[in-house]
Amino acid sequence: MKDARLRIQSLIAAFILLALTALSAKAQETGAEFLSDLHDFRVNNYLALDAFYNFSATGDTETLNRIVVGINNSNDAMNSVVASTSGVLSEQQVEELNQAFDQFKNLMRGNINEVRDRGYPDLRLMADLANQALNMNNLATELYSVAQEGSGIKADTRIESARSAAVVMAQMMARYAARTHSSVSQTFQGASSEVPLDEQAKTFDQLLSSLRAGSTNGELKAALDDVASKWQFIRGSYINYNENNVGFVIDRYSKGIIEGLTNAIDLLRASA
Repeated sequence: MKDARLRIQSLIAAFILLALTALSAKAQETGAEFLSDLHDFRVNNYLALDAFYNFSATGDTETLNRIVVGINNSNDAMNSVVASTSGVLSEQQVEELNQAFDQFKNLMRGNINEVRDRGYPDLRLMADLANQALNMNNLATELYSVAQEGSGIKADTRIESARSAAVVMAQMMARYAARTHSSVSQTFQGASSEVPLDEQAKTFDQLLSSLRAGSTNGELKAALDDVASKWQFIRGSYINYNENNVGFVIDRYSKGIIEGLTNAIDLLRASA
């Protein structure tokens, strides 16, 4: 009888341990998805901003659709952040970011209407949009760090380098578009407190070096080699801005780099 009781107690203890392990794994998985959503949110906002700077000069429907795609993707990521049950951020922190995003969307809408109604952008509204994008990204980056700590997930250096590189590239691309495509590029060059393009380019150099430092083969090596090749092609344009550079080539290669980094992140996460 005593042996039977001991066996039952052992089975119960084992079941509880398995349940706790499963809950911990589920929490880590949820936390990982939360971080992924926050990352997607940051990148897509700058893709939308880049598209707007192009739209401010052309006013064409195709470019407007790119703005809509960027905002919609950010919206999807934000909705996932709000709906998350990971608990890695407080409701107040999530709501603060959500409100910042609402302000960004309102400013984007106002700027689009200005271009459609008048045929050219309003410099003050455009500056407000750029500054809001920067402030929102800074908040999202701060919350990303908080969420990473709260998730209990050990940070993967290469994944974090790839994500940071993608955000920096998206910021640089939008900044370059502000200088190249805007009809007011001589007086408007992005947010008032943004890091200069050449400094961001050097930061990207460091992040890419960190990303390529580990062992790579197969698809991951191909993805990173492609990113490095594209970066070498446009790096000089970011280091030494020249208004004679072909803006759409810089834009296309920058987007290709972001896509390559996104692919690398997926491959690294799959092998983690």
